[in-house]
Amino acid sequence: MTIGRAAHLTEPTEEQLALGRGTCQYRNLCKRGCPFGAYYSTNSGSLPAAQKTNNLTLVNNKIVYSVIFEKNTEKIIGVKAIDEDSKEEIEYFGRLIFLNASAMNTAWIMMQSTSSKHPNGLGNESDQLGRNIMDHHLAVGASGQFEGFEDQYYYGRRPNGIYIPRFANWQNDKRDFLRGFGYQGRASRDKGNHKATGASFGAEFKTAMTEPGSWNMGLWGFGETLPDPTNRMTLSETKDSWGLPIIEFDAAWGPNERKMRETIMAEAVSMLEAAGLKNVNGNNDQEKSPGVGIHEMGTARMGRDPKTSVLNKNNQVWGAENVFVTDGAAMASSSCVNPSLTYMALTARAADFAVNELKKMNL
Repeated sequence: MTIGRAAHLTEPTEEQLALGRGTCQYRNLCKRGCPFGAYYSTNSGSLPAAQKTNNLTLVNNKIVYSVIFEKNTEKIIGVKAIDEDSKEEIEYFGRLIFLNASAMNTAWIMMQSTSSKHPNGLGNESDQLGRNIMDHHLAVGASGQFEGFEDQYYYGRRPNGIYIPRFANWQNDKRDFLRGFGYQGRASRDKGNHKATGASFGAEFKTAMTEPGSWNMGLWGFGETLPDPTNRMTLSETKDSWGLPIIEFDAAWGPNERKMRETIMAEAVSMLEAAGLKNVNGNNDQEKSPGVGIHEMGTARMGRDPKTSVLNKNNQVWGAENVFVTDGAAMASSSCVNPSLTYMALTARAADFAVNELKKMNL
């Protein structure tokens, strides 16, 4: 078990301070936005850095829905967009294009980008575009109560709890499913000691609510999802307010994920009981479908062959080498950890490659 990892600044560097970023204030309100810039986001980190180059133009309220294919050269030369408010058609042109609209919308754009060279969608000779939807399956684990430490309480408001790295199917630990899972968890105290009084209102209840209750501990699994071409998205005949096709999904957890979930719950129960917790209860919410983990990926997978993938090893679209995809759509596996840093690493790698190829006049 180790402390949970969080993308927060505790000691900003001079470079980070120059971008207006400060130290984490431990408010645990990161999801509302951080005015101190301590919690990493594009608003606090990459966009201010890009602005300092004077080479950034931000365009708002435009819906990109397709790339522009030039028939004479058989190259992609830009993107088509619709103004969200006026519904005016707009075109943007560039020598390099990065489609990073998130896994689903990136695939949605590519599926609408049909041409004589890409009749089945951009880079879709393999028919893998929109397939292999992955997420992390969660809402499974265990929790219990711990007796003692009544004289202790937690200090501050950390944005994270604890983490237990993957151990299943690792070295000598072999299971009846593929890949593995990690745990995220935390300990906390009940809000109020009213259960001891039996009261649910009145002065006695109010007094009891000022006293902290017993300690609780929970471990919740974060499991890898296997890529499956039958887990897919398609374009519907139904159109939205801008005349664009909405997405229809057909995706579910497979037998490997269901087997893994049984082990995730059983191991969590076992660990908490071994740690001395009482009233340990396992939970396996089978109703949570793909998408709940909000780590969608896999719809334009990377690979070595255009017959089995949508992107090459450099994140270039097969047959449209000046178009790059480096968001979750590119992933060929979900792993069992939060994926954002991987997306950022893929982006830095692809951007460096693209600049070098541009200088060599290869793009």
